[in-house]
Amino acid sequence: MDNTEISDRLSELADLLEIRGANPFRIRAYRNAVRTLRGLTRPLSAMVEDGEDLTELQGVGKDMASHIRELLDTGELELLEEVTAEVPRSLAQLVRLDGVGPKKARKLWKELEVTTVDELEVAIEDDRVTALEGFGPKSVEKMARAIRDHRKHQGRFLRTRAAELLAPLLEHMEGVEGIERLEVAGSFRRRAETVGDIDLLALAPPDRAPTIMEHFVSFPDVDRVEMSGETRGTVRLRAGLQVDLRILPESSYGAALHYFTGSKEHNVEIRKRARQQGLKVSEYGVFREEEDGDPVAGATEEEVFQAVGLPWIEPVLREDRGEIRAADEGTLPSLVTLEDIRGDLHMHTTWSDGKDSIADMARACRDRGYAYMSISDHSRAVTVARGLTPERLQEQWEAIEEARSEVEEIRILRSSEVDILGDGTLDFPDEVLAELDLVLVAVHSHFGLDQATQTKRILRALEHPMVDILVHPTGRLLNRREPYPVDVEALLEAALEHDVAVELNANPRRLDLHDRHLFRARELGLRVSVATDAHRTSQLDYMGSGLEQARRGWLEAGHVVNAMTPDAFETWRTRRDHRS
Repeated sequence: MDNTEISDRLSELADLLEIRGANPFRIRAYRNAVRTLRGLTRPLSAMVEDGEDLTELQGVGKDMASHIRELLDTGELELLEEVTAEVPRSLAQLVRLDGVGPKKARKLWKELEVTTVDELEVAIEDDRVTALEGFGPKSVEKMARAIRDHRKHQGRFLRTRAAELLAPLLEHMEGVEGIERLEVAGSFRRRAETVGDIDLLALAPPDRAPTIMEHFVSFPDVDRVEMSGETRGTVRLRAGLQVDLRILPESSYGAALHYFTGSKEHNVEIRKRARQQGLKVSEYGVFREEEDGDPVAGATEEEVFQAVGLPWIEPVLREDRGEIRAADEGTLPSLVTLEDIRGDLHMHTTWSDGKDSIADMARACRDRGYAYMSISDHSRAVTVARGLTPERLQEQWEAIEEARSEVEEIRILRSSEVDILGDGTLDFPDEVLAELDLVLVAVHSHFGLDQATQTKRILRALEHPMVDILVHPTGRLLNRREPYPVDVEALLEAALEHDVAVELNANPRRLDLHDRHLFRARELGLRVSVATDAHRTSQLDYMGSGLEQARRGWLEAGHVVNAMTPDAFETWRTRRDHRS
């Protein structure tokens, strides 16, 4: 089992224990351990093999370490089996629905015998849920909306999770003789934020195909083999991810890689262009339209593009947003890279809900080669995250001064993630905002407002003359929570008007903004901050996920605030009258 599977299993156990009515301190211990495990960069299996003491991890005691070893050794957890003998395991899935916590899940189970998402949907339709105490019309509508979201995202994996599941399979395939090249195609290769399945393309001699296919279907994490043919096989991994393998000859490998990378819309436009030149493009190659002979191209993607008169187009751009015209005109963007990034402008520390100190975050940013960074803990309204009062914020400034003297190689900015209140005003008064080096604003409440009200609320915040960046602008959590209703076009236009940057939140569970909104921001000439929203040092590596999303939105270094040189960034930061 990998770290994600172990932490998911322990999180599930915590939910079921809470539904059963276990000691709150015990439940909190499980949740603290889960947070630690999800932040690890090393595999737990490697730590155990190296003889490391797991109890040295924050929040991991002897019992928790024993659970981890049991999961690594057996893939099962005896305590979880014991709890699920009393509490239906499907209730853990109910808890993950927005608006259904452990207490409500227990009430649904005990009073309505509802234990699954399907049963909850029926109970809502039959008006049985609103009859329960504590289940008002608004909360029930929230549950219904969460069920619809659940249906929409069922069977889809975060790209980062798919990458975790795919890595050992790719390593497994490296061990078979005959594969000359192995590529992942599909939406995964286009760096889509979520994927439904995985397409693997192997280049190999035909006589090696049976051995390669046998090796593929024998991967230990395969739950079931859906199909196993001579050159094509499909398996479903234990985590539920479907993987398709195609074994291809050299002559058509590039054409197949282009075809199966997609997108469908991009491929349609390529075929149209080919027909205008008397050519046919398919997964088997590029052919002359009126001939049945050998392909004129197809061994490489470069050949396919060259055959239709185009340079190679990066997979992240293949969404039919004008990339073919840009390639034809020689105006494809020079996409932003990690080497362009000079700082990170959104992160949290132990002063609010972060797990590492200011100095630790500063050292981690310095070690990544950054020139500047922004400490942006929550403001007071976000009580669940230990948001800072103005008094505690001033105390934090003293701690930032200490960190500045301790880590001199990087500039540490005094910032705050200031809550946008229900009426659009900000959580701190102007005299506090004026003392900040950077003002980030965000929505953390009142997600249920209608679109007009929500939009008006955020627009009011953007009009404030001290606001610098609107962070996680739509509030979405991938596969879990849809964006709140808001007119994104109006937000982008207002941000441009008031010289406010918008954030691309790089957390793989957010990737907020969507790439189509980033593309629009680029069209408008709006500046974007690609920021990790890191709550521990290891999460600073989320920058990679954010940049993949930025590249899908056609962003170049010139569009990104934190790709500015220190001098240019300082000029931008002091554009406000109160800082000039």
